[in-house]
Amino acid sequence: LAARGLGVSFEGRAVLQGLDLDVPSGRRLALLGANGSGKTTLLRTLSGAQRPAAGAVLVDDVPTDYGRRGLREHRQVVQLVAQNPDDQLFAADVFRDVSFGPLNLGLPDDEVRARVAHALAVLSITDLAERPIHELSYGQRKRVAIAGALAMQPCVLLLDEPTAGLDPHGVDEMVAA
Repeated sequence: LAARGLGVSFEGRAVLQGLDLDVPSGRRLALLGANGSGKTTLLRTLSGAQRPAAGAVLVDDVPTDYGRRGLREHRQVVQLVAQNPDDQLFAADVFRDVSFGPLNLGLPDDEVRARVAHALAVLSITDLAERPIHELSYGQRKRVAIAGALAMQPCVLLLDEPTAGLDPHGVDEMVAA
């Protein structure tokens, strides 16, 4: 994943200007900065959720196509998990929420079930599969949001403050996953 000359503006105010970034394959990268410095904007732009005003987002040196088909392909490779899980979760229960992406890819039911089971196991939340979303703690909802992204089997997973609001044990587990 890479960005070249990335520029993003909101209401005429430049948030990102001329940003270049390379995220090498197989690496973990932390993005640090002050509140309001553009971290979330950068992640949203890299994921395809925000179209840049200038520059390009590239996957394997191929610029992102912002048409419907191009974004669908991009989101199979790059997944973003929002800072607030409630911005991402919407289904009645955990299984349905985590299965939403794979189902929309048109995958067979057995493949969807396998992806959901794997994602829930990676995040140690298999026991939550049947639970209603509204009954989950904040930390559990955060894990479900990440499981939904993992079920898409992306090459790149962008996590916006994945440990915010978690207890120390939850932070340790999240980093280990």
